[in-house]
Amino acid sequence: MNLDTLITSEELAGWLERSVVWIDTNVLSVGNFLQLTLILVSFGVGRLLAPALERLLDREPNANWYLRYCRPVAKALKPLSSYIIWLAFMWFANLAAENGGWPLKLTDAALSLLSAWIIIRLASSLIRNASGARALAIGIWSIAALNILGLLNPLRDSLDKLAFSLGTLRISALGLIEAGISLALFIYLAGLFSRLAERRIASSDSLTPSMRALSSKIVRVLLYVAAFVLALESVGIDLTAFAVFGGAIGLGIGFGLQKVISNLMSGVILLLDRSVKPGDVIAIGDTFGWINTLGARYVSVITRDGIEHLIPNEELISQRVENWSFSNQLIRQKVPIGIDYGADVHKARDLALQAADGVERVLKEPKAVCHLIEFGDNAVVLELRFWINDPQNGVANVRSAVQLRLWDLYHEHGVVFPFPQRDLHLRSSVPIKVKLDSSGGGTEVAKDGKAPSTG
Repeated sequence: MNLDTLITSEELAGWLERSVVWIDTNVLSVGNFLQLTLILVSFGVGRLLAPALERLLDREPNANWYLRYCRPVAKALKPLSSYIIWLAFMWFANLAAENGGWPLKLTDAALSLLSAWIIIRLASSLIRNASGARALAIGIWSIAALNILGLLNPLRDSLDKLAFSLGTLRISALGLIEAGISLALFIYLAGLFSRLAERRIASSDSLTPSMRALSSKIVRVLLYVAAFVLALESVGIDLTAFAVFGGAIGLGIGFGLQKVISNLMSGVILLLDRSVKPGDVIAIGDTFGWINTLGARYVSVITRDGIEHLIPNEELISQRVENWSFSNQLIRQKVPIGIDYGADVHKARDLALQAADGVERVLKEPKAVCHLIEFGDNAVVLELRFWINDPQNGVANVRSAVQLRLWDLYHEHGVVFPFPQRDLHLRSSVPIKVKLDSSGGGTEVAKDGKAPSTG
């Protein structure tokens, strides 16, 4: 097979002529030269003005709101200063060129690529979730590529045609995609603003711990509900169309998540009536510890063993709860003491009070007291009573410290702790006679008054 039979000289000459015409029209045209010049000039302006913007971003006002909220954004924008100025100058120049009737194919492509790159760089700096930042980068690059190729609008039209009607509600593939993107964006913003609001509420000294927790939860719920509503409204979905379906779904969820909803409502009640709050020392069932956090579904209680118990809110409503710090932190401890009947009771009482006063955590006011409780079988029973105001630091350790000091003081001053005593009385209705055998045969015992048999 000869090459001349495949491509003739006339066809090759025609192809080269058309290529030259296309290059001259689309590449070497005056419009393209002007667009390329505009892009390069905008880049030069961005490089020239970037130091001024960097110095502006380096300024840090002595304000807590700026250090907390604006400083991270300023740090993320600083490396992109020249590109941001480049984008802004090119956007204004592109707008002026459009009004002047200039061709904008190259500048539109440059704007799309530069905008996508800046957004991706900012997202990678501000979004901590690597998967979310990667998904956002893929989406932005895809939109930019479709816009450059002129396929974005045709794709939108095609997705909009893939639709079905549900009553008066029209649901399309394009609407679902836009709703998903809007919902993700609004939920991210709601989470960001809720964290900022929670920090602000947590730093407020005018609110009690319970009100701070309740206010944070209310703000979070309202922000997420608003995000969902705004996401649907932004894509033109009428919320009244979901009224019937929402009622049916809500009924099913109510039966299926009865316990969850009960815990949620119980959590709100606990926050409103302030029966428990973070920092309180409580006892519920076999669990004794202090409340770490009040959650939407459970209460976190940490015991002295370091074990964190997640107790459902419903249990704190339906069961008996001992709150050792509901009205105040004062807790009275009782230490029973037994002393010998021959000991000086007055001295024993004074030494018990000295033992309590010598322990740092025992309060001086209310004062410790020592009472004589009873005369027991083996000892005179005293009871030392003292107060503490930090039960979250433990009660067994402070009782142990008091008893160890009491032990040392009693031994030092000769106060005796009695041992258990028992008097044993033997009674028998049958007399027992003992007879000694002089022949060395041992001792014989006779019962009922009769002599033992020798045979």
